[in-house]
Amino acid sequence: MNSFEFARATSVAQARELLAEKPGAVLKAGGIDLLDHLKERLVEPPRVVDLKSIPGLARITAEADGGLRIGPMATLAQLAAHPAVQKSHPALAQSCREAASPQIRNVATIGGNVLQRPRCWYYRLESYKCLKKGGDVCYAVGGENRYHAIFGGGPSYAPHPSNAAVALVAFGASFVIEGDKGPRTVAAGDFFTLPTKDPQRENLLQPGEVLTEIRVPSAAGWRSAYDEFQERADFDWPLVSIAAAVKNAGRAVRDARVVLGAVAPIPWRSARAEQALSGKALDAAAATAAARAAVVGAAPMSDNGYKVGLVQTLVRRTLLSLA
Repeated sequence: MNSFEFARATSVAQARELLAEKPGAVLKAGGIDLLDHLKERLVEPPRVVDLKSIPGLARITAEADGGLRIGPMATLAQLAAHPAVQKSHPALAQSCREAASPQIRNVATIGGNVLQRPRCWYYRLESYKCLKKGGDVCYAVGGENRYHAIFGGGPSYAPHPSNAAVALVAFGASFVIEGDKGPRTVAAGDFFTLPTKDPQRENLLQPGEVLTEIRVPSAAGWRSAYDEFQERADFDWPLVSIAAAVKNAGRAVRDARVVLGAVAPIPWRSARAEQALSGKALDAAAATAAARAAVVGAAPMSDNGYKVGLVQTLVRRTLLSLA
C-alpha cells in the first residue's frame, strides 16, 4: 500500500474538512473493506480520516414508536445482539449476525457494510482494469462469473455484497447524509444505483459526503426474517440472500417485502414475488408461487444459473418461516 497521513476527526464537520483538504482522501469506519483496498492498491489516498472518535456515531436508539436510529459506526455485533433490534426488526439482526466471522463483526460497522465495494475478483485484482475501475470491459462476461448477478446486470455484473443492506431496503430504511448543502435523507431503496447509471459507483454518496445516520421505521405488525446460502459455513459472502417481511390482514397477506441479495448490483426488491403474496394466506402454495415469481426475468450468465434455484429455495423457505 502507499504511504498516507492518518487523521482522527472529532466531528462530522471536521471529517468533511479533512477530506476536502486532501483530494482523494478517504474515510475509515471499521476499516475492513478499506484495508483490502489499500493492500490491493485499489485506492492510494493521501489521507485516511478515522471516524471512531466522533461522538454519537455508534449509537443505537429505539424510538418510542418502534423505529430505530442507528449510527453508522455501530458494529454488526452490536446490532445483532441488541434486544430492541432483535425484537422489532429481527431480519436486520439476523443479517448482521450472518455476516463474516465473529472477529470481523466486532469491528465491522453497519455503515461500512452498506457502503462496501463489490467483491468481484476482476475488480479486486490490480492487473484488471474493468468497468468498475474506469476500463471498458466487464471481464465477468465470458469469464469466471459463477458469483455474479442474474438480475439488473449490464454493463457491469458485480453483485452488491452487503448483508445488512438487503434487510434495510426491506424495512424501508433511509440514510441521512451530510454534505455541502447540509443534511439530506435518501430512501434505502433509492440509494443504491445500477451500473447503467455509472458502472464505477454503487450508490448516491458523493465525494466529501458522510453517512451520519440510518433510520429504520417502525415494523409494528410486520413479521420478518433473513436467510442466506454460503459455500462455507463461516467467514464467507452469501451466494444468495433474502430479507422478507409480511403484514397480514386476518389470514391474508396485506403487504409484503421480498428483497434479494448477492444476485444483482443492488439489493434487488422482487415486486413480482410481493404481488404473488398479496391477498393470499401465507401457506406452501403461496410461498411456492412467490418463489417462482421471484425468478421471472432472471438472466443467468454462463456459470451462475444455479442461483435461480437458490433464489426459489430461499424465498420459499423464508416465507414459510413467517407463516
